[in-house]
Amino acid sequence: MTTNPSTAAPSPLAPDWLAVPDDLNALHEPMWAGGVERNDGGELTIDGLAVSDLQRQFGTPLFVMSENDFRARARAFSDAFNDAFADICGGVDVYYAGKSFLCTSVVRWVEEEGLRLDTASGGELAVAARAGIPGADVALHGNNKSDAEIHRALDMKLGRIVVDSLAELDRVAKIAAARGETAKVMLRLTPGVHAHTHEFIATAHEDQKFGLSMAGDSTEQAGLSAAEEAVAAASGYASVELLGLHCHIGSQIFEPDGFALAAEKLLDFLAAMQAKYSIVLPELDLGGGYGIAYTPVDTPRPAAEIAQAMAAVVRSKCAELGIAAPRISIEPGRAIVGSTTFTLYEVGTLKTVRVDAPAPDAGDPDAHAAKNVTYPRRYVSVDGGMSDNPRPVLYDADYSAILASRASAAAPQLSRVVGKHCESGDIVVRDVYLPEDVAAGDLLAVPGTGAYCWALSSNYNYLARPGVVAVRDGSARLIVRGETEEDLLNRDMGV
Repeated sequence: MTTNPSTAAPSPLAPDWLAVPDDLNALHEPMWAGGVERNDGGELTIDGLAVSDLQRQFGTPLFVMSENDFRARARAFSDAFNDAFADICGGVDVYYAGKSFLCTSVVRWVEEEGLRLDTASGGELAVAARAGIPGADVALHGNNKSDAEIHRALDMKLGRIVVDSLAELDRVAKIAAARGETAKVMLRLTPGVHAHTHEFIATAHEDQKFGLSMAGDSTEQAGLSAAEEAVAAASGYASVELLGLHCHIGSQIFEPDGFALAAEKLLDFLAAMQAKYSIVLPELDLGGGYGIAYTPVDTPRPAAEIAQAMAAVVRSKCAELGIAAPRISIEPGRAIVGSTTFTLYEVGTLKTVRVDAPAPDAGDPDAHAAKNVTYPRRYVSVDGGMSDNPRPVLYDADYSAILASRASAAAPQLSRVVGKHCESGDIVVRDVYLPEDVAAGDLLAVPGTGAYCWALSSNYNYLARPGVVAVRDGSARLIVRGETEEDLLNRDMGV
């Protein structure tokens, strides 16, 4: 296979974090599923299947997922956390966060690998029911559950309903009482921990929609937080079994300090409730949010490292407080499915524009550029876009891309991978170095698209959502069929 070791200088238009790759054909391992590599001809393969064959069989755009990699990552979290917490609370319950990507096949993999399932809507509960996972292994989240969703949770005998507010607690209790049943409930608290993440995916600070505040002035009862009021109220409902507490501090987090602080605050609160109300809360869910590698500069932590760090905090804090450790739960979603998948696109039109930027100062820190100069940026259009990956638009998320249908010895060129939608913000990869000779008909692969891409996909501009292919041991099968125009038109009730 031809390689192209590069000595090219970085483009002044590139962000500071983006380096010119030494080899444009190389795969940065943390971004890709196991089993993804280039064959002798330079084409990207997954478990030996060439991407060109996948395109011929299933078309593009296409989500390509490694089932083996999904299962391995699920096992890694289960094994690592069970080992780390074995002497503390007997192990950990790992709930796969279905919101990241959900279909019946994934639910079955989750169950077969010994994990449980976290859902956030009636639709996700319907997927769980169709897949046949026991209700006892399913949790229901959400800040605005409908009565129908609460009834469905009770019909399915869910292992936990994560209650998000005092009003919701009252509704769950009344619905369960009217049915003559007991609802198993956890209370979602906001511990006020600000994770190092995007504002829109940080979920444990006070100024947001989720959870019961732990601040003392958060209710009309003097000195009581909403969290404490909920604990007192839940203990008074005969139709509620209060299992414990839940928090989630955000998503795409690499540093462990936020998780540690949240765990300490919730354990302090748990001990205080035990002392004040003689209530022993047997479970504590510390949420998820563990980051993955979208670009070469992202540094995700191995599951075992996360588990050992969290176990040390729980062990130490429980000893300090003199309480028995609760049963711990976690909810990795993105960290399991994100890197299992890449999206395959076909290149269409290309154009290069000239962009003004300050002239280089020749290494003299006291020099000042006399004028701006222009530098090239190439736009590479593909046959998908914000309809199959809205995260760059929603969260300013960064991704990477490689030429997948062949290797190239061409020089690197700063490129922007864009979609085909009628939006100037329709950007898939904002900044990436691709070979100069990328042309119409080539295939590009964007790694790390397993989480929140298909799940957030849309039919904007009436594009049909892509299919999802699972590859295992050299065999590929559709686990989610791609939509057709007929599917879209069938919902149009006009004449």
